[in-house]
Amino acid sequence: MEQGAPDTLWRATVGPKPVFHRLDGPAEVEVAIVGGGFTGLSAALHLARRGVEVLLLEAREIGWGASGRNAGFVVPNFSKADPAAVMEKLGRENGKRLLDLVGRGGDRVFEIAREAGLGRQAEQTGWLQPAHSPAVAKTLQGLVEAWRTLGRSVHWIDAAETARRTGMEIYHGALADPSGGIINPLAYVRALASAAAEAGAQIVEDAAVTKVNSAGGGWLLETTQGNVRAAKVLLCTNAEEEGAASLLARLVIPLNVYQIATEPLPRQVTERFSPLREPVSDTRSNIFTFRLDADNRLISGGMAILPIGAERRMGLRIVRRLASELNLTEVPCLAHVWRGTAAVTTDFLPHIFQLGPGFLGAVGCNGRGIAMTTMLGEVLADAATGVALEALPVPVTEAAPIAFRPLARAAPSAFLLRGLWDDWRTTTRRTAAKAENAPTLKGEVS
Repeated sequence: MEQGAPDTLWRATVGPKPVFHRLDGPAEVEVAIVGGGFTGLSAALHLARRGVEVLLLEAREIGWGASGRNAGFVVPNFSKADPAAVMEKLGRENGKRLLDLVGRGGDRVFEIAREAGLGRQAEQTGWLQPAHSPAVAKTLQGLVEAWRTLGRSVHWIDAAETARRTGMEIYHGALADPSGGIINPLAYVRALASAAAEAGAQIVEDAAVTKVNSAGGGWLLETTQGNVRAAKVLLCTNAEEEGAASLLARLVIPLNVYQIATEPLPRQVTERFSPLREPVSDTRSNIFTFRLDADNRLISGGMAILPIGAERRMGLRIVRRLASELNLTEVPCLAHVWRGTAAVTTDFLPHIFQLGPGFLGAVGCNGRGIAMTTMLGEVLADAATGVALEALPVPVTEAAPIAFRPLARAAPSAFLLRGLWDDWRTTTRRTAAKAENAPTLKGEVS
């Protein structure tokens, strides 16, 4: 397990974290939750508000994993699947329940953020997905219509409006979702934890769960702070692989994503490419993303073809890409570089896995972590309080390990390599005159 704290922008700006108690000897509760990220904390919050005795166990500190390392995009959508594909796979009624759940994710995140008083750490400014080619634009327009048929407020904006709102002239229009936005994910993690604790949940950090065994009609969790007996267990560990988390990790493909944050940029600069402060994630295989934080730092991310020793290399590559794509006169100073791991399912949908009687695991946000996990926690709380598994809006799936998983782990790099060529073929190029005015390097890692 990684030892040092990650160099995220969020850790540098979030302020002091809540203090939680250690286990005071063996414990016995109704529901034990393993994992202190968005999913586990959301489940803990909703269970505690329903009067359930709940104990959450985190191996390091809340938000240590993917929840505290992402870029803070709130996207109430799927990364790959569309409504038609979801309903084809799950059936019309089950598919519509999952689509409704996903569509409510953005509003739910910002409702919790407002209750916590996060202020400008959480801005519901919407979300843009620009199309990099005419063919993709046609596909996205069909997606807009499909979501609108389901009652979503998404809409299409044309190429000229997309250029005005992104500062980029390569796009052919964009899907706009006003319910999305931006958030400091670590501040949100801590807000969920504080709300859950206030509602009565017990949260314990530095308590790695090494084993979960059936015992007397319930479960015995062996932790580094002592044993816990629980009638029910919820495993919410994303792609983490140590101890009990391995039960979930073998069911997904881990995807390493590198994130960066610059030093603050002048407002007159950021207003040119982000006048409405909307986060942007385009449709290229090598996705181009950007957003601002409350102090106008630029935040972006990317994947590495060769992940070994990639953190510093990717930091410089991502910040230079920002300068090139946004047509900046200088490469901004790079302040923070960090790596997180997303959990990818083979069908790009979220799943609940039944690991035993009363023992459920949930994963599968596929790069759409904040909104999806918030809702996934609510669904797990429903399951733990008597809602029938077949009535849940997220499919309950057999816990079958991914075949040839070591090879599958290399698949994202292979797809990225091929995608770079496809992006080059299908994306409108900047003019030669603009290429000659490439930005100069202003700063490196501070």
